[in-house]
Amino acid sequence: MLLRLPYTILVLLRGGVLGHLCRSTPLPSWLGGMLRFLDWLFARRVENRPGVALADALTSLGPGFIKFGQALSTRADLIGADTAADLAYLQDRLKPFSSRQARSIITEELNQPLEAVFASFDDTPVAAASIAQVHFAVLADGREVAVKILRPGIRRRMERDIGFFRSCARLVEAVAPQLRRLKLVHAVDQFAYFSDVELDLRLEAAAAGKLADNHADDEGIEVPRIELALSSERMLVMERVHGTRIDDHDGLIAAGHDIEAVTRIAARCFFVQVFRDGFFHADMHPGNIFIRDDGVLVPIDFGIMGYLSLPDRLFLARLLNAMLERDYDLVASLHADAGMIGADVPAEGFAQAIRAVTEPIMDKAMGEVSLGAVLGQIFGLSRRFQVEIQPQFTLLQKTMVMAEGVGRQLNPDANMWPLARELADEWVTEQGSIASRLSEVGDRILAAGLRLPELMDTAQSALDRMARPEPPQRAPRQYVPLITGFLAGLIIMGIVFIIIHNM
Repeated sequence: MLLRLPYTILVLLRGGVLGHLCRSTPLPSWLGGMLRFLDWLFARRVENRPGVALADALTSLGPGFIKFGQALSTRADLIGADTAADLAYLQDRLKPFSSRQARSIITEELNQPLEAVFASFDDTPVAAASIAQVHFAVLADGREVAVKILRPGIRRRMERDIGFFRSCARLVEAVAPQLRRLKLVHAVDQFAYFSDVELDLRLEAAAAGKLADNHADDEGIEVPRIELALSSERMLVMERVHGTRIDDHDGLIAAGHDIEAVTRIAARCFFVQVFRDGFFHADMHPGNIFIRDDGVLVPIDFGIMGYLSLPDRLFLARLLNAMLERDYDLVASLHADAGMIGADVPAEGFAQAIRAVTEPIMDKAMGEVSLGAVLGQIFGLSRRFQVEIQPQFTLLQKTMVMAEGVGRQLNPDANMWPLARELADEWVTEQGSIASRLSEVGDRILAAGLRLPELMDTAQSALDRMARPEPPQRAPRQYVPLITGFLAGLIIMGIVFIIIHNM
């Protein structure tokens, strides 16, 4: 780290990144002053937005930094919403590796000559990213496919970069304790997890299969077929997609597509993934979404997927409904009940602040609203009201920023609020009374669940005491786990009874 840190800082300084950082992030006065001085001394005088400057700097530092920039785009609370929006569209601008290396990897993974599987293989990659590159090919049976191949040596380089990021995060938290609430080390850990997933293309194949199963009965969306027999840790073979990029407005019009229909399909697919399934495509930049000639939406690149538990989805659904109903007191109450704001923070003041941010944008068309700007204001409130960062929502936040950008390019005249209300009402109706009842008894279930280990420990201690006076009788202690399990079962049955009783 000591060797890499000075060079990294120099690159960031030359790009003006650290100067932007000290102006947008609360830092100790001595640290902010030092960064401002270094920015004045080293920064190139180029008028770029912070996100653009940061994207350029990270690109020059290599693939690990590019991926970290994409992960950093989920932390608008740390770098600001506008910068996060710029990083969300960070494009991997790396030179491709040679076709000789690509062919060698394919031969190794297939354990047979490339020509035995592919009738043709395009040596020129159609895309070259930080983790992998993609070639078009035709299988021996005539089917067109896209072949994704990991970069040689990429795992070692990513592990080295992640170690550097983790050390930097710990250093920042040490010199600026007030930033610990941002959970920087956790952000690096999350980045490491998703990077590890991306470095095993078998996991991407599995994610594509799960998404395909989830949408099997949905109209308007289709997930490309993965050739599992030809895919491996370093290679993914997928059905080639023919269509128009979702942000190509003129191309969609020329192909005869109804922009309103495309907008509704895209919004419904996103909503279904988040709320119904809790499993969503979390890398929704325009290059990963195509519209086929028949109007079907086709996503690609399943390396980054988001997960939301049912309680998280119910929380988001109640929050969305409260926002649509403009019930800002309920919005504040939901945050308070979830323990997301400080105990000493007045809910009334938080509700008033939320109203001030959201009321001006209600009922406006998408082209007149910047979700990035709104998120920026909300995260400004998060500092004032001590809102705890919720790591499980960071990928969703990134995806929302991306989706907003796609929506603005696709259909800037669309009004997102009636569409969101329609989808939310439909989902809540489908949930029926079960969702609301689960919400009502959720606190009781949680309380009982939290007490379960304590009760089991108490039962174990009592049984131990009962067994001590009669040493010769210790053989029956083999039944203690059974008895403890029986008691745990009784407690769980009690919880179930509570749920049923309240239904």
